[in-house]
Amino acid sequence: MKTLICDCNRTQPLEPRALGEALGEALVLHNTLCRRDVGAFLSAIEGTEPVTVACTQEQRLFSELAAEAHDGRGAAVPIRFVNIRETGGWSRDAAQATPKIAALLAAARLEDPEPVPTVSYESRGRVLIIGALDAAERAAALLADTLEVTVFARGPGEAGGTQTRRWPVLSGTITGLRGWLGAFELRWRADNPIDLDLCTRCNACVAACPENAIGLDYQVDLDACRSHRACVQACSVAGAIDFTREPEEQVERFDLVLDLRPANATPTFLQHALPQGYFRATSLDAATALQLRNLVGSFEKPRFFRFDAKICAHTRNKTVGCSACVDICSAEAIRSDMARGRIEVNPHLCVGCGACTTVCPTGALGYAYPRANEQGERLRTLLSTYARAGGRDAVLLLHSQGRGQALIEELGRGARLGVMHGVPANVIPLALWHTASTGIDLWLAAMAFGARQIAVLVTDEEAPQYLDGLQAQMDVAQALLQGLGYGEGHFRLLRAQHPSALDAELQALRLARPRGPAEPARFAVAAAKRGTLELALDHLIAHAPLAAAARPEAIALPAASPLGAVAVDTERCTLCMSCVGACPAGALLDNPQAPELRFIEKNCVQCGLCVKTCPEDAVSLVPRLLTTAQRGAPRVLAQAQPWTCIRCGKPFGTARAIEAMLGRLSGHAMFQGAALERLKMCGDCRVIDLHTASDETRITDL
Repeated sequence: MKTLICDCNRTQPLEPRALGEALGEALVLHNTLCRRDVGAFLSAIEGTEPVTVACTQEQRLFSELAAEAHDGRGAAVPIRFVNIRETGGWSRDAAQATPKIAALLAAARLEDPEPVPTVSYESRGRVLIIGALDAAERAAALLADTLEVTVFARGPGEAGGTQTRRWPVLSGTITGLRGWLGAFELRWRADNPIDLDLCTRCNACVAACPENAIGLDYQVDLDACRSHRACVQACSVAGAIDFTREPEEQVERFDLVLDLRPANATPTFLQHALPQGYFRATSLDAATALQLRNLVGSFEKPRFFRFDAKICAHTRNKTVGCSACVDICSAEAIRSDMARGRIEVNPHLCVGCGACTTVCPTGALGYAYPRANEQGERLRTLLSTYARAGGRDAVLLLHSQGRGQALIEELGRGARLGVMHGVPANVIPLALWHTASTGIDLWLAAMAFGARQIAVLVTDEEAPQYLDGLQAQMDVAQALLQGLGYGEGHFRLLRAQHPSALDAELQALRLARPRGPAEPARFAVAAAKRGTLELALDHLIAHAPLAAAARPEAIALPAASPLGAVAVDTERCTLCMSCVGACPAGALLDNPQAPELRFIEKNCVQCGLCVKTCPEDAVSLVPRLLTTAQRGAPRVLAQAQPWTCIRCGKPFGTARAIEAMLGRLSGHAMFQGAALERLKMCGDCRVIDLHTASDETRITDL
């Protein structure tokens, strides 16, 4: 691996020797790598080792130089770019930022995430423009040279339609619009007397209507119409107006949708994350027009999630337990499929936010790009390099690659100009595809690796339910650490819309010095969420500031916790084992040798299926962390005396369950006399008694 660092015009206090020691590489500090020292870059890419360039400003230039050097084929080795200037070198305490810069460089040297399956879209450029006819036709004129335009008129607007009809125009009442790029389906009801396919825009009806009920969208305002029917007579030649026409349901498919709605109007799609290929605006601006014109052809995106139905806690036996992923999805890409007893994720609607994977208690939904183990390796590399270079009190700042990244870069420029402090030396920024894609498992793993605080920067990109979900996860993680004696202040949700607000939040972070484990963990983050969570908890418990004797046996946690126990009311429980059959995590178990309900707390995900399945309402959830070794061992929650068959003496159930059944059925007409006595027998004896009883009718007697 070759690393190239550059300090243009000596604006950063870079220390190549200290950085090289942390990275295990001899580094040379260049002054103008993209200009006078460009030969060093060209020499580096001629080798066989991947190259890391500590500059993102001239990324395009370096990529073009690499392509030219290899006849347009690009560099023969991977080239990775990392920003150390706005994130570390441009700050009031940049002189102490060497450990952070070393960490950023080390993380940039990691291999790219493994490829994942992709989701494909196919668009032929059929665009539907919804809006007032004048605005829709103006937008159509800007797109028609590239796209196949259809207009759905929602009133005439201020000027109405043009005299020349250049595009198909639909109208009526929209009854449904769904889909995604290349597969939108519009449903509407053609319920106006004027048929726009027959209308010639001669304006005779507009002039003839005494109530002015016909506008320049060539539709009748039925609330204003008084049935004079002068318009019908004026349109007798074209025959476009027919008040007796029955409303007709229509369906049409499109590849793209441009929804031109007033700011106060109810939009067609209500979810926060809009489907790809759908654009909503009050008027067509240049940026939206460019995006629409470019969306013709075949497109792919990563399949951001993986789903393991076997461990999903959503439903069992048509009883819904956990619905966290359905509730939090801002794209409405997840739905409950009760017929199949599972959730269903639409990959074409999924925007890759990862919020569903963050709140999923079992890990049935996992983030796939990057995978948890790949993200965990990045966290461990950042924190271990930071510590090796002498850094202390590391704060991980998780932010989006969009608005979050822009805020940090603006903050760095403000620090360079002396109007802001900049990113503190102990704050390590880490860009994510979306800030909701990490949760308690990776956060606690990072704490075990040596982080002292986890801060998540959120802007107006995030849906409101994401903020609630992230805060709930943070509350659980903080309760865990506080219960183990680590104190408070380890997790922060930073809400900032301006770099000055972010600057103030980061300066507040640097004042806090929460405690962490004395020894960093060395485990590798597992692909399974629960596996990582257990590894992190084991390390945090083993190195907790509170000694085992002073530590509480159980730490109470908020209701959103994926950890906890179940409590069973033994007076009500009949040991029917319905909860065992419903448990998706193997936390509740029966005992084949005796009527016992057993429980392994380590496996419990607090999904609530056992609570909702229990016919006796005898089960309740107890969110907590058991800190003792008994957490992974089975223990008995309820047990009962077995019921023995009155005929052969073999045990076949519990006394409480059989007695409850007898009490409920004793008044039933079908269970009187001998029939009631048979309920006290095992299955074998019940059959024998039926065939040997003299007062029972047999099939052979018929």
